[in-house]
Amino acid sequence: MSSSFFIKTKENPKFAKKGKNTAGTKRKGDVDPTGKGKLRAKKSSSKYNEEISSDSETESATAPKKRQSTEQIEYEETPQEKKLRLAKLYLEQLKEEEENKAEEASFETDLIAGRLQEEVLEQRGKLQRLIAKDLIPPDPSEIRMFRGHKLPITCLVITPDDKYIFSAAKDCSIIKWDVESGKKIHTIPGGRKGTEDRHVGHTAHILCMAISSDGKYLATGDMNNLIMIWEAESCKHLYKFTGHKGAVSGLSFRKGTHDLYSASHDRSIKVWNVDENAYVETLFGHQDSITGLDSLSRERCVTAGGRDGTVRVWKIAEESQLVFHGHEGSIDCIQLINEEHMVTGADDGSVCLWSVNKKKPLSTVKRAHGCHGDAGIEQPHWVSSVAALQNSDTIASGAYSCSHNSEVNVWKCGQNYRGLQPLFSVPVSGFVNSLKFSSSGQFLVAGVGQEHRLGRWWRLKEAKNGIYVIPLKRKPSDPEETKSAE
Repeated sequence: MSSSFFIKTKENPKFAKKGKNTAGTKRKGDVDPTGKGKLRAKKSSSKYNEEISSDSETESATAPKKRQSTEQIEYEETPQEKKLRLAKLYLEQLKEEEENKAEEASFETDLIAGRLQEEVLEQRGKLQRLIAKDLIPPDPSEIRMFRGHKLPITCLVITPDDKYIFSAAKDCSIIKWDVESGKKIHTIPGGRKGTEDRHVGHTAHILCMAISSDGKYLATGDMNNLIMIWEAESCKHLYKFTGHKGAVSGLSFRKGTHDLYSASHDRSIKVWNVDENAYVETLFGHQDSITGLDSLSRERCVTAGGRDGTVRVWKIAEESQLVFHGHEGSIDCIQLINEEHMVTGADDGSVCLWSVNKKKPLSTVKRAHGCHGDAGIEQPHWVSSVAALQNSDTIASGAYSCSHNSEVNVWKCGQNYRGLQPLFSVPVSGFVNSLKFSSSGQFLVAGVGQEHRLGRWWRLKEAKNGIYVIPLKRKPSDPEETKSAE
């Protein structure tokens, strides 16, 4: 009876807290006539006390240390605490991811904002990237020459991706070059005079060429008053535009479109839509043969009027023109730097910088390429070509020399295009008939020949007809490209 009583109390936690006194307690009415109950009770109580001592708050000194450490590890973190800890870790990870996303979004926003700002400045004609200060002269060994035309090269263009160069010459041929390897990719041969009906291509001197801003179309103009349209990728002939009554001397695609502007020795400007193989309109104004033409994204173009001594800005939509005076000789070449500024070269040896908002040049460098002749009767070297790295402060000019030692000059434009400072010269052999900067600004291409592109006043037999690819090297310390608005 008493032993069953102690077995029950072993399961009750209340008795575990009372200790040894609990074993000696008796209920009323419990009688043990034999006296054996006390002995059993003592044995049971001692056994019971040993069992509950390990679970009590006061740890027994004899408890193994190993068991104690195991229990501490086992009961260090409850399931609820573990859940809470994992939840906190998860929240921290989410927070970190969101912060990274926010940083990336902020970076992308800054990039987009920068691009938009550049586009706005570009549209306004006020974007001037300061590149010239980092340029250094190239080593002569790094300048490459491509040869393939039999007669003087008259014009060239670089594809928008800077991978290929198209060149044309007085031999009526067109060659597509690979910039990296210098190899010919495709040749469109020229035809003889009188074979116009059966020959696909030009049969007269090619004077000018242009490529669309997406690299789809190539346009070429010749002395036979013809404009030919080609597929730039395959060099397949597409269309032939007729309408000019004189040699086609200037071509330019409006940036972002397939609208083509052409200039001619007949003193007119014509507008064409290449997509629809259609003529649009004709504009008149120059008093002499037009020698050069250029355009960007606005619906207007600029022209050099040769012997009439004027530079003109044509507003196509309004069918109006602005007239500029500044050179003393025939203005033979023109190039837009941005929508608001342009550079011209003339046979009086001068290079001029212009703003479309001012009728006189912002800056003029006379005798930009030096002089030739005896003392007292020196004559300046003709400036036969100019080029501009778009939306930057870097331009180039090319001239001929009575000796075979001609040169390409690279210039730095002053702030707001006021002033020209020479950077370096690259010697070449022959007439520099065409100059073009690559879109990336990594190299400059010069088309050189034994004769001037517009005539045969002189012939330099020592010169070689070819294309010079001039690398534009930067200083080792290449800081972030800075921009300056007018």
